[in-house]
Amino acid sequence: MRGGYIKGGLDSFMIEIQHVTKRYGNKLAVNDVSFSIQKGEILGFLGRNGAGKTTTMNIITGYISATSGTVMLDGYDILDNPREVKRRIGYLPEMPPLYLDMTVNEYLRFVCAIKDVKRSQVAAHLKDITELIGLGDVRGRLIRNLSKGYRQRVGMAQALVGNPEVVILDEPTVGLDPKQILEVRRLIRQLGEDHTIVLSSHILPEVADVCDRLVIIHQGKIVAEDTMAHMIHAESDIRKYQLRIAGAEKAVYDALRETDGIRQVDCLGSKEENTFDFLLQADASCDVRPLVFTRMANMGCPILMQKPVDLDLEDVFLHLTGESGEEA
Repeated sequence: MRGGYIKGGLDSFMIEIQHVTKRYGNKLAVNDVSFSIQKGEILGFLGRNGAGKTTTMNIITGYISATSGTVMLDGYDILDNPREVKRRIGYLPEMPPLYLDMTVNEYLRFVCAIKDVKRSQVAAHLKDITELIGLGDVRGRLIRNLSKGYRQRVGMAQALVGNPEVVILDEPTVGLDPKQILEVRRLIRQLGEDHTIVLSSHILPEVADVCDRLVIIHQGKIVAEDTMAHMIHAESDIRKYQLRIAGAEKAVYDALRETDGIRQVDCLGSKEENTFDFLLQADASCDVRPLVFTRMANMGCPILMQKPVDLDLEDVFLHLTGESGEEA
């Protein structure tokens, strides 16, 4: 498995998406999208449900065609050279394309035939893949009898058949338990040593943990493209603070909400008797802490703890998409 594709330096593009648009009747699913992915990069592709993530990934893989625009992969135009492009791509969609009545071994051999793996190399190739993915003990079992975690591994194994330069993973940890999620994250980092990876996930800490760079799409348009560190720096007009205050929760909450410069207040519950914790988002242009101190002192509500909190990917994502909520 290893050695078939040697990871190059980040000095050339593996994928170039230029002015891609996709319409479904009157609906504009993807609107003039352009971005590039460098060789050897793990790219996180984020967006809320309906933002255009899966449509864009399906266009990159050649599963559907764009209404307009071009996609180049390793120098090949996806429309002019579809076979060359697809030979270089492994794709794990959100619902893995599995045949439940096949054994793991039968299914992966079937995928090898589709991807034109030389018959003389199939046995060794599948041995490498199944050892890497952790499927060695279940190769003879029917896929329908496997757990959700093992089925996801089979789906990832099929994406690696043929040793593609690019591996595209759409929600690879959906439905997995915490232990399985950690295993898949480790596997993605390992795959990133030899492949260019495009990862789409609703789990923002997962993206932050494994990706070199992020692209965020919102309502069919790219709204950000950078490293996470640079994105967070760009959102430096926000400051966050966690406070522990002794006093009535609602009265303190209302007073904080009314303080100049504070954009948002979240109640974090009580961790100490007769106190409540609060998370503040405030304008960076002014230091709100003296205002909060004075206001709480006038109310007779002592501040027992006050500390700055670093911004994270969720803060950046929600700010860029202009929405709140759990999904990404």
